[in-house]
Amino acid sequence: MNRLAEETSPYLQQHKDNPVDWYPWGDEAFARARAEDKPILLSVGYAACHWCHVMAHESFEDPATAEVMNRNFVNVKVDREERPDVDSVYMEAVQAMSGHGGWPMTVWLTPDGHPFYGGTYYPNTPRMGMPAFTQLCEGIAEAWRERRDEVVSKAGKLTELLNESGRFEAAGDDLPGIDAVDRAAAQLAERFDPQWGGFGRAPKFPQPDLLELLLRVHARTQESAPLALVTTTLDAMASGGIYDHVGGGFHRYSVDREWLVPHFEKMLYDQALLARVYLHAWQVTGEQRHLQVASETIDYVRRDLRHPEGGFYSSEDADSEGVEGKFYVWSRAEVQELGGDAAVDWYGVTPAGNFEGANILIRPVRGDLVRPPEVEAARQALFERRETRVRPGLDDKVLTEWNGLFLATLAEAAAATGRSDWLDDARTGADFLLASLRRQDGRWLRSWQGGRANHLAYAADYAALASAFTKLAEATGEARWVAEARGVADGLLHLFWDDGAGLRGPNAATGGLFTAGGDAEQLITRAKDVLDNVIPSANGSAAVALVRLAALTGEERYRDRAADIVRLVAEPLSRHPTAFAHLLAAVELLHGPVTEVAVTGDRRDLVEVVQRRYLPTAVLAWGEPYPSPLFENRDQGWAYVCQHYSCKIPTDNVEELEAQLAG
Repeated sequence: MNRLAEETSPYLQQHKDNPVDWYPWGDEAFARARAEDKPILLSVGYAACHWCHVMAHESFEDPATAEVMNRNFVNVKVDREERPDVDSVYMEAVQAMSGHGGWPMTVWLTPDGHPFYGGTYYPNTPRMGMPAFTQLCEGIAEAWRERRDEVVSKAGKLTELLNESGRFEAAGDDLPGIDAVDRAAAQLAERFDPQWGGFGRAPKFPQPDLLELLLRVHARTQESAPLALVTTTLDAMASGGIYDHVGGGFHRYSVDREWLVPHFEKMLYDQALLARVYLHAWQVTGEQRHLQVASETIDYVRRDLRHPEGGFYSSEDADSEGVEGKFYVWSRAEVQELGGDAAVDWYGVTPAGNFEGANILIRPVRGDLVRPPEVEAARQALFERRETRVRPGLDDKVLTEWNGLFLATLAEAAAATGRSDWLDDARTGADFLLASLRRQDGRWLRSWQGGRANHLAYAADYAALASAFTKLAEATGEARWVAEARGVADGLLHLFWDDGAGLRGPNAATGGLFTAGGDAEQLITRAKDVLDNVIPSANGSAAVALVRLAALTGEERYRDRAADIVRLVAEPLSRHPTAFAHLLAAVELLHGPVTEVAVTGDRRDLVEVVQRRYLPTAVLAWGEPYPSPLFENRDQGWAYVCQHYSCKIPTDNVEELEAQLAG
């Protein structure tokens, strides 16, 4: 075993028996590189990454390749999910060098951490005119020995580029307007695939924040076009092979336009964000198929990714028994045996199959997802048979950020549907995080596995927690969750806010959140996560959470910081609004204004009126009072619909409350 055997990351543990002399990221590796005057070979991946496994089998498990690596480099292995700060800095470098990125990521660094060469997956046989990985390693080692000045100069210029790209300058005191949201919606309509839904061509990733943006535009304008983009996409995804029709939940992305053939890994963050957008679509449309997909996705996580004490695991692998997708595909004979003609027809099963001679189950009649009894019985039989197969590998670490994303969805879904079991699991999950991932001094940690938690939490972790605790307060009416949300928000602003101390030049702007805290390891550049991608950025997630928490508590300092974040990216947001889809929710909340709803006394009927509706610019205070203008001088048994804490005539009538909310 190498040094990775004692790590908490299942991904690193997968490499503990490699002949490569791996180090985890840390001082020991860099000290050896300096002492022996060798470059660092940095390899970054994650447990559910199919091509990471391919490169491991081809190169890292091969003694001859390991000999080349060990002789020429100090080799460092990083789990991108545990160390998103390391991953983001060097991914930006790889994208600058090669024009693209992805995992596995392979980067060569000087002994002080500056990148000078890198890429993604490197095959270990010559291919398409490129050398084998071992030849590349020998060539890089030769360049380090023979052309050192050139290598160091390139590394220095690349580091300067990274520092420059991380600087933002607030354009002024004005906030971007609602027109930025509408421009983003218009751009999405131009990029929309009218036949198969989604945006762009293959490969297609689910992009729930883009769909959420369109739902918000529909809610504000009542225009049908944005909603049509959403429902077309949701129906196409849930009818395709990217959705697990037997066990629920979504695979990571589709290799084709049709959402047919996925990369089969399942990530917790995808389940969290996709279940949320399907829930919201159900609230808007009332269509049972949307609720079915949301429910099955949530229950997949509760069944297969839940730690017995309450936290939720990170992912399931694409491979089982060394074969991608083997756990999920079927022969026609199997489906016929277990489900008969009804299942064969419903799932579009053929003798030839649609994936390497086997069948990925799909629903050929797009959007016709609510199963009749005979198909539901067949689905259950298929599920029970599938449970006897060898499961894909499980990454059983608990990540604070991804748990926060899922807990926010679980709490909101429980409130909207009245599912008390979901709400119980949301409470238990939050309590697990509080007990296992928060130090006694209040500092949150990023990752837990096997009873051990390490790595300081990042801004994205704090932002996701603030959102989750706020949603729990709105779902349960329990004041303790507001207190927890405020504690997290205060820690976020204390540890991560750019007050100028991190400046590297006289003209660099301040404001916004650094990725890593001021008490964390300082990398070659101090990055800010501002672009919303498949997962909301740390700054986007924080801005939304802070505005909502300000509305619930009356703490204007939270709103002020959210506005500062929006101002910081106002200029790039004006040019590329779809790159800030989640942050644009904060723009809407800041301009809204936020609708504050307070229900006093024991009036669950009034509470449920609010919880059932899709109200993207509203917050709800009810149950146990906590310090807030929403609970001051309110008579018991009434609902108050307010903006800036100025309220309409209070009502104790369900129909009147519905009318006020609709208005």
